[in-house]
Amino acid sequence: MSEQHNVHFVGKVALVTGGTSGIGHATAITLAATGCRVAVVGRDAFRGTSIVDKICRNGGEAIFVNADMRRADDISNMITQVLDRYGQIDIAFNNAGHVESPARLTDKTPDEYEAVFDTNVRAVFLCMQGEIAAMRSNGGGIIINNASVSSIRNAVHGIALYAASKAAVVSLTKTAAVECAEEGIRINAISPGRVETPLLINVGQVTNPDRGGFAAGLPVKRLGTPSEVASAVLWLASPASSFVVGHNLCVDGGFLAQ
Repeated sequence: MSEQHNVHFVGKVALVTGGTSGIGHATAITLAATGCRVAVVGRDAFRGTSIVDKICRNGGEAIFVNADMRRADDISNMITQVLDRYGQIDIAFNNAGHVESPARLTDKTPDEYEAVFDTNVRAVFLCMQGEIAAMRSNGGGIIINNASVSSIRNAVHGIALYAASKAAVVSLTKTAAVECAEEGIRINAISPGRVETPLLINVGQVTNPDRGGFAAGLPVKRLGTPSEVASAVLWLASPASSFVVGHNLCVDGGFLAQ
């Protein structure tokens, strides 16, 4: 990121949900390094406050907001807390996500459906409502929703609910982007693929991130890193992407190009 882009970010307020691990963690650190004041949002208070402490030790400014994206009241309180502290929201990265345990569609349960869709779709819907309202008051802003390459693939065996929820995120992103573009609110999605994160590893899809079959199946022959996705988020939040609206940017090591 050039010095010009760093100047653009200085003093801006960035909200990152799912900010205590993986891509969210990396993005919070990256945004803080450019000069943003960052609200790190998550359910793990220990990890959240540790990240905030790290940012502050490095000369940045950040707060931790304890919120569960499955709870509408938590999302409303999150927006209120950020506005009470900083008075504005300039950048929002709606990143919190949940994936079900791999199984056939016919073996999924209603509880699994609710857990996935409440986190991945309903939360994005509610977050965008609150963020857009705040950005209207501020004269504009930027929203980036974390989707997935699973939203684009023809079929995703084992995690059908996750794939469907991420397709919904892309659709919500496009509609919101068109509705809000004239108001100076620029909205896009990002779709990571095969990135070494706790979400990917915890569901048993990756047992050896460096030499596993997932890495071998990519043209680059390695998994992506959270920092690489964070760099793409930073680009979408920067003036360099000022004409990019309603786009779903895939950061996937060439996976979908095969």
